[in-house]
Amino acid sequence: MFIATLLASPVRANLDPAAVESLRNAWGGGAARWLAPGIAAEFPLDRLPANRWEVWQGLQGLGIDLVAQPAEGRRKKMLLADMDSTMIGQECIDELAEMAGVGPRVAAITARAMNGELDFEGALLERVGLLRGLPERVIAEVIANRITVTPGGHTLVATMKAGGGHAALVSGGFTAFTAAVAARLGFDEHRANTLLAENGHLTGDVARPILGREAKIAALIEISARLGIDPRDVIAVGDGANDLGMLHLAGTGVALHAKPAVAAECEIRINHGDLTALLYIQGYAATDFA
Repeated sequence: MFIATLLASPVRANLDPAAVESLRNAWGGGAARWLAPGIAAEFPLDRLPANRWEVWQGLQGLGIDLVAQPAEGRRKKMLLADMDSTMIGQECIDELAEMAGVGPRVAAITARAMNGELDFEGALLERVGLLRGLPERVIAEVIANRITVTPGGHTLVATMKAGGGHAALVSGGFTAFTAAVAARLGFDEHRANTLLAENGHLTGDVARPILGREAKIAALIEISARLGIDPRDVIAVGDGANDLGMLHLAGTGVALHAKPAVAAECEIRINHGDLTALLYIQGYAATDFA
């Protein structure tokens, strides 16, 4: 048994009941269940339709996401989330670079690294090197004034934790930011790289080992083992090339507003919904949200 879920942006709330019924009829699905009016609906399927990606592409033009997945085990016990451009709307290193006067140069490297065009570790060290001499106090200024939480983030973490789930934030960014974001959103733990500083200024380097793609995979394995759960019990979300390993290993891997090269490698792609989409695809209705 499979479940097809249709999702719209909560801001637009433009999921038309006629569109849901039309697809349900075309695919021979069971009765539709509305999870949130205008935003999310689902229906069961006996098999995955051969034309699902053609339909997905057509719905994208209407601002609708479509997810088709096995029904069994879709409600997860752990959330493993990337931070930059996933749980928050910014890339922290780009924001620091703006303050250091090297914003465009660093942002260009970030974009290429997140799309998988550059080695993550090398790109990180090159960008951090450009921050050398930046006053350490600027980090707090950026956190206070330039970082915004992605819509649905609070609800996602709170709802999964209310159901007994565990929430871990893993980032190729920096602990100074993950600590603040984890506390703000209610994550149980966080992992990231540590920016090095001396005499109140950044040295242009990070502590070793560097947390990148492999470290995110390791975090999934280590945390799930500690909790006594299987990686299949994890829902992971990210947007960059360094997230692909954990997205592939998790029971449910979600590419959220991801770079094209990343989305192309993922079965579940959310391009229009916000972070509450991760609840809807697990079968939560809006009335179940914490």
